[in-house]
Amino acid sequence: QVQLVESGGGLVQPGESLRLSCVCKGEVIRFTDYPMEWYHQAPNRARELVAAIARDGATNVADSVKGRFTIARDDTRNTVSLQMNDLKPEDTGIYYCSADLPGGAHYWGRGTQVTVSS
Repeated sequence: QVQLVESGGGLVQPGESLRLSCVCKGEVIRFTDYPMEWYHQAPNRARELVAAIARDGATNVADSVKGRFTIARDDTRNTVSLQMNDLKPEDTGIYYCSADLPGGAHYWGRGTQVTVSS
């Protein structure tokens, strides 16, 4: 069974940075074979796409995090990361790693909590 595992979350103050990582355990998939994505779920809100990296390495981020968040993929280590700079309280929530499968299905991780508070 494919298991995506996120790490790197924590409690930070506004303006600080965090770097989230996603690895695959169990039945391993190559992240180069799928579009990989990071989603954010704020408290009492729906899960929203914040960043994506295509199979060819092209990246895209949501307008709300543009200039602050960067998604990257390490093909050698088979990891996907989300560098989050200048964090704001509204960035608080759970961040999920996802592999975008054909037909609209996803592999999901269990998420990592990010809390931005002074």
